[in-house]
Amino acid sequence: MSEQTLLERPTAGPGVVVVNHLSKSFGPVLAVDDLSFEVGPGKVTGFLGPNGAGKTTTLRMLLGLVTPTAGTATIGGRRYHDLSRPGHVVGAALEAASFHPGRSARDHLRVYAPQVGVSTKRCDEVLELVGLNDAADRRVGGFSSGMRQRLGLAATLLGDPKVLLLDEPANGLDPEGIAWLRALLRHLAREGRTVLVSSHVLSEVQQTVDDVIIIAKGRLVHASSLADLALLTTRQVLVKSPDAERLAALVAAEWPGRAQTVDASGSVLVRDVDASVVGAAAFRAGIELHELASRDVGLEDIFLQLTADPTQGGAA
Repeated sequence: MSEQTLLERPTAGPGVVVVNHLSKSFGPVLAVDDLSFEVGPGKVTGFLGPNGAGKTTTLRMLLGLVTPTAGTATIGGRRYHDLSRPGHVVGAALEAASFHPGRSARDHLRVYAPQVGVSTKRCDEVLELVGLNDAADRRVGGFSSGMRQRLGLAATLLGDPKVLLLDEPANGLDPEGIAWLRALLRHLAREGRTVLVSSHVLSEVQQTVDDVIIIAKGRLVHASSLADLALLTTRQVLVKSPDAERLAALVAAEWPGRAQTVDASGSVLVRDVDASVVGAAAFRAGIELHELASRDVGLEDIFLQLTADPTQGGAA
């Protein structure tokens, strides 16, 4: 259900990120392969794929840190190097930020403020935004990993950017920190910003994102809203009886076209039905059951199927 054709309509609107037929080779390794997608403001978009899928390389090309082999990557219709005040357009965090352990959180941001072109007042504003205003004068060396993540995000927000590019921002966060990050990202999107968040785990971001872009081996495999991706999920029930023939006849009559035999013992997989409904039908028909279990195909299952490596018979 890839929608690549819908995403290959480059626009130059403010905050719009456009990746158009982008490729990158490192010697014989093709890290990104003819990749196209578009991300707009007002939403949180998940940029998903297994480790090594090409997510970080793509983000680095967007930021001008890696030169594409082919194709283009633009923000608001311009390459990153052509932005006159990039810190006010893009805030990016591609790896764990490094901090001088002896500096306070406020002083850490004051180092970057002149480079971005903002006043020291802005440092206090972003510290409050990420919930570190009470720790502004504490030395970073005593910060927890979650507090360091917040401080790193504060640095990306210094220029009040229209676009946020965040690579695995939930790494190292505890459940409370993940809930905080989720709320902040949704708040930033509601303000009209473009928020692109990479992750190799769909379940980590599925409560946060509105849209998903899924890649594997550098290629686009799916792009849609999260709601449309959820349409690919199915309810399934695995049912087994010592009377395999009567069971097969029952499911063929009750759920035509929605059942398949899955093994030599006559076990049957029935789609789009609850286990309780199958059990009740078997009870009415007097069919003895030895197994009755839900085998639903959820979002994470769909993600693994989309990104599976056919040469290895499993997920990449």
